[in-house]
Amino acid sequence: MLTYTGSGPYCYSHSLAMVLGPDAAPSPAVIETLTGSPFGMQLVGGTLPWFDPYGWDPETGLDAAVSALGLRCVRSAGGTQDEALARLGADCAEGPVLVGPVEMGLLLYQPGSGTAVGADHYVVVLAVEDGTVLLHDPHGHPYATLSAPAFAAAWRAESVTYTDAPYVMRSAFVQERAADPAKALRRSLPDAVRWLAGRDDLPMPPGSLGGTAAAEALADQVAKGLSPEIRDLLSVFAIRLGARRLNDAAACLASLNLGTPAALLAEQSRMVGGLQRPVVSGDDRALEAGLRRLAPTYGALRTALEESVARGMPG
Repeated sequence: MLTYTGSGPYCYSHSLAMVLGPDAAPSPAVIETLTGSPFGMQLVGGTLPWFDPYGWDPETGLDAAVSALGLRCVRSAGGTQDEALARLGADCAEGPVLVGPVEMGLLLYQPGSGTAVGADHYVVVLAVEDGTVLLHDPHGHPYATLSAPAFAAAWRAESVTYTDAPYVMRSAFVQERAADPAKALRRSLPDAVRWLAGRDDLPMPPGSLGGTAAAEALADQVAKGLSPEIRDLLSVFAIRLGARRLNDAAACLASLNLGTPAALLAEQSRMVGGLQRPVVSGDDRALEAGLRRLAPTYGALRTALEESVARGMPG
């Protein structure tokens, strides 16, 4: 397996790595794997596809990664716009702040922005000075700036469905205990199994599906005629993110000498990445077939990880 390196939509993982700094942060690949995102697939409400587990969202994933890395931070949210900006400015005076979710379509320094499109995003804010927010945007914009009111409009995140409060941020990161990346990854494996098994403790819209059922239902959508909105979501964002996080998880588990689950993750990565050409070209027969090949791999991965966890040794 050749590990992928390059650009991609890893906003919360890159943001957390930036906040922690090069001396403390593991690679974004390790952070992404610790969030739990590679271990499943979901079809939210029976229609919206994501290559991450049933019930998972970036907030849940960030909390998991922060804990797995032995960190503590202050997560705050809510209040008025003025209160949130004052809180952000005060915390930035002590160090960089991980901010998000924000509405990506309202980050006005990005080309083509200006309209909320329901795209969630995370950034690192460096300072709030003279009515201007200075930030590092991992989507290719170091030292970007926005007026404070414009930034707050994006930060309100009204179009982001998985957060119930505006102005979410994390600051004051403290290393409470040492956390070797390999040990953190190994400790996270039981959680990966739970994600693959399908957690039922998280709220989901009616009709939502996970894992094999999600892949099969999306294949059925393709067979009946995929909507332009879902095709755009898959082609612009979901497939390339899904393929990358699977590739990274495969490399992480290979580093633990977990050969069987690592090989399954690598194969999933190749399968998901292989959906990109047919979804863009409109070859729906190939897209449907690829999803149906992908569907049973979630159960196989769960079994392989369960066996590795039960043995407590490489497998």
